[in-house]
Amino acid sequence: MSSNLEKYKGDIKKLLKSGEALLKVLNGDNKSLLHFRESYEVWYSEAFSLVKTVLPDRAKDFELYYNNPKGDCLRIAILHTPPRKFSMLSSMTIDVDGVPATQADFARSLFINQLAIVESCEQRFESSLFDIKQVVQADLFDSELDAARELNKNKFTRGAGAIAGVVLEAHLSQVCDNHQVKITKKSPTISNLNDALKDNNVIEVPDWRFIQFLGDIRNKCDHKKTDEPTKEDVDELITGVGKITKTLF
Repeated sequence: MSSNLEKYKGDIKKLLKSGEALLKVLNGDNKSLLHFRESYEVWYSEAFSLVKTVLPDRAKDFELYYNNPKGDCLRIAILHTPPRKFSMLSSMTIDVDGVPATQADFARSLFINQLAIVESCEQRFESSLFDIKQVVQADLFDSELDAARELNKNKFTRGAGAIAGVVLEAHLSQVCDNHQVKITKKSPTISNLNDALKDNNVIEVPDWRFIQFLGDIRNKCDHKKTDEPTKEDVDELITGVGKITKTLF
């Protein structure tokens, strides 16, 4: 457990350090955007992945600072040369002479917001509210799905499907706990957990149907009286479970 915690702490410190270096680049003129662009793309990919894991409720905000289809964003600021006029600049930083912010200033303002979210990830590790169990559990689920993929690759389809089903069941149970959804059955199935999440408005009908579909494949793997599951069936199950564990919290 401690090694996983230290890994995430180390990743955050590394991202903050490289982020501070990138911020210094933006302190130059507009030409600095050309030097900022390439390094920023790498930083953003790593930082976004970490924010989704550690602070998922801020992931959308983090993403919108980079790419917002409804307005100005960092992606436009760092790719658009020569400099362009941004609709938001009038409400952004203004220098002492009353001159509107430059394109680099605009990019800097958005990037500072992203850095603040990464800093929040670091603070969450120090907070008593941070649930280490969820980070460790996410790593465990990834390992188990990797094992299921290997089994399926070697034609142990039922075993691979059973492992993926256990991961799905455990994750749905955790989601129920997160949303304080009470389960009356002593040993609830995927179907029981899925229905409870839908009935309590935690998931929409399309997600409920998708989980139901994954549960049907899992049942095919668990019960020998049913048709033999195919490798493709189990591939679909493993991929689907991976998606659920990364998007439903």
